[in-house]
Amino acid sequence: MASSKRALISVSDKTGVVEFAQGLSELGFELLSTGGTAKALRDAGLPVTDVSAYTESPEIMDGRVKTLHPRVHGGILMRDRDDDRAALASIGGAPIDLVCVNLYPFEATVARGASHDEIIENIDIGGPSMVRSAAKNHDRVTIVTDPADYAVVIEELAQLGSTQLATRQRLAAKAFSHTAAYDGAIAAYMTSTGPFAAADGTRARFPATLTVSLEKVYDVRYGENPHQAGAFYRERTAPEGSLSRARSLGAGGKELSFNNLVDVDAALDAVREFAEPAAVIVKHTNPCGVARAATLEAAYRAARAADETSAFGGIVALNREVDIATAEAIAETFIECVVAPAFADAALERLRKKSQLRLLATGAWLGPEFEELHYKRIGGGFVVQDRDRTIQDEVRAGKVVTRRAPTEQELRALEMAWRVCKHVKSNAIVFAHEDRTVGVGAGQMARVTSVQIAAQKAGDLAKGAAMASDAFFPFADGIEAAAAAGITAIAQPGGSKKDDEVIAAADAAGIAMIFTGTRHFRH
Repeated sequence: MASSKRALISVSDKTGVVEFAQGLSELGFELLSTGGTAKALRDAGLPVTDVSAYTESPEIMDGRVKTLHPRVHGGILMRDRDDDRAALASIGGAPIDLVCVNLYPFEATVARGASHDEIIENIDIGGPSMVRSAAKNHDRVTIVTDPADYAVVIEELAQLGSTQLATRQRLAAKAFSHTAAYDGAIAAYMTSTGPFAAADGTRARFPATLTVSLEKVYDVRYGENPHQAGAFYRERTAPEGSLSRARSLGAGGKELSFNNLVDVDAALDAVREFAEPAAVIVKHTNPCGVARAATLEAAYRAARAADETSAFGGIVALNREVDIATAEAIAETFIECVVAPAFADAALERLRKKSQLRLLATGAWLGPEFEELHYKRIGGGFVVQDRDRTIQDEVRAGKVVTRRAPTEQELRALEMAWRVCKHVKSNAIVFAHEDRTVGVGAGQMARVTSVQIAAQKAGDLAKGAAMASDAFFPFADGIEAAAAAGITAIAQPGGSKKDDEVIAAADAAGIAMIFTGTRHFRH
């Protein structure tokens, strides 16, 4: 072969590959390629050598076997020493200096509900083999698995004539992470089908082998406390709109801490519940003020007014682009962080003047119904569960169990309280009017204590309010405490051995009560 430098390019994701290959060709690389990638490069007018011409071995079995050849892996794995060169030359091979490969879209094929046979065909064999060979030999070979790295590689090759060792090490680490995640996805699929499938023959929701692939985003200042070290990791498959994909638009004087990130996630999850302009203020993972309104500014002001003391130093989540009016309202109080889909330019300019305020933009917006797995660390393992999604109006779908049914106004207040209650730590009690919370009782060992705390927070605003409880009342005392505070309607799951006593207490107080049949514990 005439060229002294060779690049093997074979990609499923062809984003930017033509431009990358053109840059390599202009820098003197001979291009080796296969199948659809070779066609895309030829169609762009680039000179390409088929891998089958290089190996002098045709692709067989409909392309199942094409790169599994000593000339390919010898060219990649060859070390820069005479005996390796001689061994490669003896089989008619030549050094390959750069490998650009990304893998068959296995996860995307599974996600779109393809047949088992199609999913199996999308298990890449040659691709991971080439990636691993190149990553292992990163002392000499550059491995590129992510289109985001194309520009860096071309720039270094153009300026230095080769990539730097540090760059090759970084790309090799990324490549091994790529194949590890790929193998993990395959293992999860294979251990949720066939003999591992659910009783009805469908894929098991929780596979026998579950690999969670994470990439480090940054170190946090410390963990929950200053003596604990910590870092922020992102799931490689995290969707746009999730906290891990949010962009930092203003870090204030410091990065987000461990506790900040946990609180931001809680606030973001809660504000997703609402279709109308809404604001959630969180303190120590619990919403202390939630409101919806015709404008975002009005929603924020109402949420803050629900508990101004707790709102100080809190986390704010909003479900609309932040405008200047809302930004001016936020700037009136010390807030740790604001997360929203976006920020208007004027709002950014105003909020960036707050030296300690961090700003996060999610871009895409995930609603209350999106699916994901939640993991909680326990000693030596994890417990895993589905996200507690909102898929229907549980209040209106519930059963009225008292003599009096809620009025339409009470139903709206119950909906508000119920949507917030699922985001409050158990035992959770929320007092609310139609469009805002007025009192929250969280994390108490006795449910009646949570009612008493919510009543204390609400004060006179408890009169005529609705109450939601994340789980049933084991005794009538919680209902009696709510009645004493002025509550007129209650939503709770029901299911207690003493439901009859609880219903009787509500009837005695003239309270309307709905059993939703759904519990929303949050531990």
